This record gives sequence, structure tokens and C-alpha cells, in this order.
Amino acid sequence: MSSADDKPRNGFFDSLRARTVSTDVSGTVPRGLKVATAYAWRFLVLAAAIAVIIWIVIQLRLLIIPLLAAILITALVWPVFTLLLRRLPRWLSLILTLLLTVAVISGLLWVAIWQITRDAASVRDRTVAGIGEFRDYLIQGPLHLTGREIDDAVRQAFGLIQEQAQLLWSGAMAIGSTLGHVATGILLTLFILICVLADGGGIWRWVVRLFPTRARAAVDGAGRAGWRTVITYARTQLLVATIDAVGIGVGAALLGVPLAAPIGVLVFLGAFIPFVGAVLTGALAVFLALVYNGPWIALWMLVIVLGVQQIEGHILQPLLMGAAVKVHPLAVVLAVAGGAMIAGIAGAVFAVPMAAFVNVVWLYLSRRGWERPVNPGPDDLIWSTVPRSRRMTA
Repeated sequence: MSSADDKPRNGFFDSLRARTVSTDVSGTVPRGLKVATAYAWRFLVLAAAIAVIIWIVIQLRLLIIPLLAAILITALVWPVFTLLLRRLPRWLSLILTLLLTVAVISGLLWVAIWQITRDAASVRDRTVAGIGEFRDYLIQGPLHLTGREIDDAVRQAFGLIQEQAQLLWSGAMAIGSTLGHVATGILLTLFILICVLADGGGIWRWVVRLFPTRARAAVDGAGRAGWRTVITYARTQLLVATIDAVGIGVGAALLGVPLAAPIGVLVFLGAFIPFVGAVLTGALAVFLALVYNGPWIALWMLVIVLGVQQIEGHILQPLLMGAAVKVHPLAVVLAVAGGAMIAGIAGAVFAVPMAAFVNVVWLYLSRRGWERPVNPGPDDLIWSTVPRSRRMTA
């Protein structure tokens, strides 16, 4: 046979030999390594997708933050809105809900601003005097510190606080670096809030129709389950924040600590950052008590703050918040820390409801919950736009 006829045959044997060698090599790879590499490249793809999503969110933060704020505010006012909706027309329920929300926020701000303007001068003078007395105690007391050592310690403390606060401040400015951006964010939040309350069902049905037909049942059910969890979180966090604010604010008032009302308002707002906000705002009450009322009143103020935090951490958070968000407290802490690292204060505020939403949606999809239909509850957005007669027949 000619050499020309041997080339195809040699090529065939070479290919067969290469396959045999490849099979032998793959056969020597441990099964655990194969499984690990299979998981690894899928994890890399998933991490890349998450990184792209985070990058898009950061780029669109002027839209995303007002949207999340409007959704969270909707969840907070939803019980009042649904209660009014059962007795009044939708447009009237919407107006009354907005007016009540504005009235509550304005009232809290008015009380805080009124007491601050009334007591600011005396608190400033007493604070300066208290700091001077505390400095004299450190110099003449048992520690025998020098003025230079105190100044260096204060300088280092302020430097550390500035370094740690830089990230939170950048997150606070994520809504906008100018007053115009902030005003635009507030107006956009209000507009989205009105739209969601007026036609939340229509918006949600439009979102569901963006998905393929076969996936719409799963998306609809998962969205409803996540929305009910967000509403439960908002109700529970509102109760926890109220208890923290009343406990610390009333305790400060009884001890004669100045600015008790502003402290209560700050504690109420700070409590929406779980495990962190109420501690930081409570520390302000202890500081004011120290420089204005002396160390013994400050000690009792610290006892009150720690007592309220113990009630929140061991009773309210495990019993109420754990059942509401269905997320372990460790995951809550990590979510708050991660949200603060990514988006500052805004990330810390929205981290827990987003984690709860993602957790419930994931469980719903993994368990194929749409195959077990349940009766829609009053918190479902899609049912909020259906007339009462059709809702009953459905």
C-alpha cells in the first residue's frame, strides 16, 4: 500500500491514541477534585454576575436608593393604608395615609428641633465645663496624665472615628452630593410611594409579564412571599424602634438628661439599623449625661441603655425579628456590615429587608412553592387593586 494511503490510517490511530491518553489522564483525576472544579467555575460565574449587579446598582444609586426607600416606606404605612382601604375609596385612603405619614414625621422633627433650640445654649456651656472638669480629673486624679498625653489620645480617637465614619458618610452622600440631588431623591421617593400605593397591583403585573410565560407563576408567587416578609419586617422593626426610643428617651427624661426628646427621635431612627443604630444613638445619651449631669447619672443612663439593648437583643430580636425575617441573627449582623461597606448608611438600612426578601424568595423557588397555591393575603400588592366584589369571589 502506498504512503498516501497510510496517512489517513495513521491520522486515525493518532487520534485514537490521543483519546486514550486523555481518557487515562481524566481517569487519574480524583472525583472530589472534579466536583470541586465543577462548583468552582459555577461559583466564579455567579460571583461575576453578582459583581455586575452591584456595579449597576452603584451606578444607578440615584434611582435605586429612592426606589428602595419608597418600597420600605410603603411597607411601613401598608397596615394603615389597607385598614383605610377597607372603608374608604382608594384615592381618599392614599391621601389620608400620606397626610398621616407627613404629620407623624413632622411632629417628631418639630419636638426634636424645639427642644434643641431651647436647650442648645445651656447644653453647650455645660458640655464645655464638663469636658474641662473631666480633663482636670484625668490630670489630678489617680491616673496622673499630662495634658499632652490627653491631647494625643483625643487626637488619635478623633482620627479613628473619622476613618471609620468616612465610609458611612460616603454612603450617606450616595443619594447625592449636592442639595439638588437630595431634593430630587426625596421627590422621586415620594412619587414612587404614591405610584405604588395607587397602583401597586398594576405595576407588579407589568413586572411579571416581563418574564417568560412558564416562569410567571414562580415569579409571581416568589414576589408575593417576599413582599409579605418585607411588610412583616417593617411592622416588627417599627415596634422594636418604638420600644427602644420610649425606653431610652423616657429614661433620659427621668434622669434629667438634656435633649431627651431628640435622643428618643435619634434612637427611633437609628433602630432601623439592627444591633448598631440604637447602640450608637444610646451612646449619645450617655455622653450628654456624663458632661451635663456627672458620672453617676451617666452610669445610670448607661444601665438604661444596656437594659433596653438586652431586651431588644434577647427578647425582641430573637422572638419578633427572627420570626419576621427568618434570618439568623449572625446573618443579620453580616448583612448590616456588608451593606455599610458597600453603600454606607443606605446599605446598612436596606441590608436586612433585602436579605430577608432574598432568603424567602430563594426558599420559595427551591421548594417550588408556586405548585402549592395558597389564598392571597391582604398584604399582596396584586390584590390591592382588585375591586372588593371580585376579591371576594376570587
